[in-house]
Amino acid sequence: MKKIINPKLLDYYKKKYHIDDIFDDEVLSFMELHHYEKGEKILQAKNELIYYYFFVEGKIKIFSLLENGKSLLLEFYTEFDTLGDVELFKNLSIRSDVEAVKNSYLIGIPANILREKCHDNIKFLRFMIDSLSIKLESTSNNSSYNLLYPLINRLSSYLLEHITDKDYIILNSSFKDISEFLGTTYRHLHRTFTTLQSKGIIKYHGQTVYILNKNELKKLSKNLYR
Repeated sequence: MKKIINPKLLDYYKKKYHIDDIFDDEVLSFMELHHYEKGEKILQAKNELIYYYFFVEGKIKIFSLLENGKSLLLEFYTEFDTLGDVELFKNLSIRSDVEAVKNSYLIGIPANILREKCHDNIKFLRFMIDSLSIKLESTSNNSSYNLLYPLINRLSSYLLEHITDKDYIILNSSFKDISEFLGTTYRHLHRTFTTLQSKGIIKYHGQTVYILNKNELKKLSKNLYR
């Protein structure tokens, strides 16, 4: 993580997402602009929440490690959102892991500052209620999708969410890791990749997956992950 000393850029994000409408000048003065590179952990489960974050640019993923060692994908953020709502006022340890899928910018406010100065800030409390309501619905839906939808739909969504500006993906994880991430077996994942390839939707070689038919991939993904 790098702290970006760029008041103009910080001010741009605050105004773009109306963050400066929520807090007074004192709290705004504690805000920091952080940059996380692709693959870098932003939050790690069971650690203390140091910063409450506003995600303002890039792409991040939220996932949980299960007791059996597997990972459960909860959701992706590609638009403005927050991190730390649940942990903030209850002073809980971080519940899920958060990682940058692309280089990302986040505005951080020290959690202890918010606990001290915003416990009676009506605008912020209303903002958090709205945020938590959306997260509850989204997490519930995404968890159900992982349990109810066939692997071909979940894999299609996984691939679609990792596409950047190019029509191919270089997988940073092994097939074994991806299979655990999607809650399946290595063999079933390999068969599903082969199925997508036989349909002319993708072509894969090693860690590189070429997207041949993005529209069909979108149809199969069923927009599972937010």
